[in-house]
Amino acid sequence: MPIKPKRENGPGKRPISITAVVDCVGALATGSVHGNLYLYDTNKAGGSTGLGTEELRTRVRRGDQLLWSVLALECEAYAAIDGILIDPSVCEPVRKVYPGTDVAYWIGTVKADGVQDVPYQIKFRLGSRDEPITSTLSPSLVG
Repeated sequence: MPIKPKRENGPGKRPISITAVVDCVGALATGSVHGNLYLYDTNKAGGSTGLGTEELRTRVRRGDQLLWSVLALECEAYAAIDGILIDPSVCEPVRKVYPGTDVAYWIGTVKADGVQDVPYQIKFRLGSRDEPITSTLSPSLVG
């Protein structure tokens, strides 16, 4: 049986999922996600580093689709991404909602090849707090 060649940036390629796990109780108590945020992505095999830290370095290439989502460490806590602050010449994430639900995620496509180190920040809505809490240490996209 012949082996099918891999598609590098074709339409069948899965997005790189970036998941933020937030300790909402800790973040609300301190007013910061510093020490209460754990970032993971699905591209460890592709070269991502810093998994489980606030300074995740996601390895990307032009054309890669990125999908950000959030999970609350405590099952009864509310957590949502309110915005992603990143250089728009590299990626412009937009908020989407899964059909038939109120579950939101953010998605964007990497516009440039060979990005050196593009930091970004994530703004979170946690609990019943009115103002979002923005990450202080920056995860980044690297080429």
